[in-house]
Amino acid sequence: MEIKNIIFDFGGVLIDWNPRYLYRNLFHDELEMEFFLEKICSPEWNFKLDAGRSFNEATKELANKFPQYDNEIRIYYSDWIKMIGGAIEENVALIGDLKDKYRLFGLTNWSAETFPKVFNHYPFFKELEGIVVSGTEKLVKPDARIYKLLLTRYGLIANESLFIDDNQENINAANKLGFKTIHLKEKVNLKNEIQKLTIKKLRTFE
Repeated sequence: MEIKNIIFDFGGVLIDWNPRYLYRNLFHDELEMEFFLEKICSPEWNFKLDAGRSFNEATKELANKFPQYDNEIRIYYSDWIKMIGGAIEENVALIGDLKDKYRLFGLTNWSAETFPKVFNHYPFFKELEGIVVSGTEKLVKPDARIYKLLLTRYGLIANESLFIDDNQENINAANKLGFKTIHLKEKVNLKNEIQKLTIKKLRTFE
């Protein structure tokens, strides 16, 4: 079926987020920083924040468990905005033209407490018709329920929708539900990939 809707993940697709942007200024030892980000403020810990856990609760628990890193743990929230490297401009630049032809949405794994900090800073978010944030919904990709919530809330059909994400598990979940997908791996050109899947003439692609 013809693509009518385009759904963007944010981190790694439209926004450059990396905790190392913050922690390289706090740790003098690269190995210690990597240990901290792998074992303490880990991807698994951050995933629970994206799923709706409060920063206050998560920070207190972790600081009690690792008191030697109390300051570094607390800064994860207080200085969180310093983890943002900026917009991924070549991808954001596509939004204006795509908006003329498609309904555009966001589906992101993001804490409800930190997402407003980027939403208010980057105007392109307001160009999207709707955004589903995992921390708000307490559902997180690749759980099929968050994709279905997006479809239901905005009256979308999966096989009329193109979903773009940098995470393979999230892409796999979308494929199972019938979405067309682009896995935005490193060195993949989003503009070229969209062009392969769409037939409407867009100014950006001329």
